[in-house]
Amino acid sequence: MKKLLLQLDTDSIPSSFDSVVAYDGGIDHLMTYAGMTPDNVEGTVHGAIFTRGGANKKYTAIFVGGSNLAEGEALFATIQKTFFGNFRVSLMLDSNGCNTTAAAAVARITSGGSIAGKKAVVLAGTGPLGQRAGVLLAKEGAEVTLTSRRQDRADAACAAMNERFGVNLAGQQVADEAATQAMLEGAQIVLATGTPGIKLLPEGLWQNHPTLEILADVNTVPPTGIEGIKMLDKGKERHGKTCFGGLGIGGLKMKTHRAAIAQLFEANDQVFDAEAIYELAKELR
Repeated sequence: MKKLLLQLDTDSIPSSFDSVVAYDGGIDHLMTYAGMTPDNVEGTVHGAIFTRGGANKKYTAIFVGGSNLAEGEALFATIQKTFFGNFRVSLMLDSNGCNTTAAAAVARITSGGSIAGKKAVVLAGTGPLGQRAGVLLAKEGAEVTLTSRRQDRADAACAAMNERFGVNLAGQQVADEAATQAMLEGAQIVLATGTPGIKLLPEGLWQNHPTLEILADVNTVPPTGIEGIKMLDKGKERHGKTCFGGLGIGGLKMKTHRAAIAQLFEANDQVFDAEAIYELAKELR
């Protein structure tokens, strides 16, 4: 029985990245669908759940992708509501790579021990990746702040994640170097999740910082988000701080993504969202 993955993308063109990783994860055939919404997905889901019976259902799975996390979450929720009884297949959400990348970043950050009670700042954290990383850091017991150049965006992102995951993220406007410096007061952890090629934290602000312990940056496009971190850093000590760069995180992200795809086909009732993908990343780090 062939392993079939339905890639349901909320964008007008399905992600080629997600398609390649799907095959690297061991599937036999990929079916891609663009422009998927809660209003048009039911027929596609029915096609997935009614065609194979019994133990053979596990050989069909659904992957939800696209660039917009809110749209992906809505689609993900609708698909789960369409399932009933044993008429279901395993399902994974990774809009814009948010879950796999966030899982890898936080798995790296927590590799040295507990972060419970520590203050963590997610710079430019209102995008899909920053939101999910904030959730995972909070679930590990950290006090988490997501920053944005606009207070309303920071507040909206935190409200959405707090409601969805039952955490307590705080939002803060950070629009210049002085605000960044103030935001880092008393912080032990900083994670940069901003737009590629945008420097968010100058080296001069963190190299002699008295409380910072761990710095991580998912950016792989120069200049890096945190100046002074190298993309290949994977627990490298710099200025007395433990540093993780974009490729140091990205290698684990790719392993996690491929492994999650493979595990979709072990049973027909698995749901891979942030928490399940994070547990997998911790096993693989």
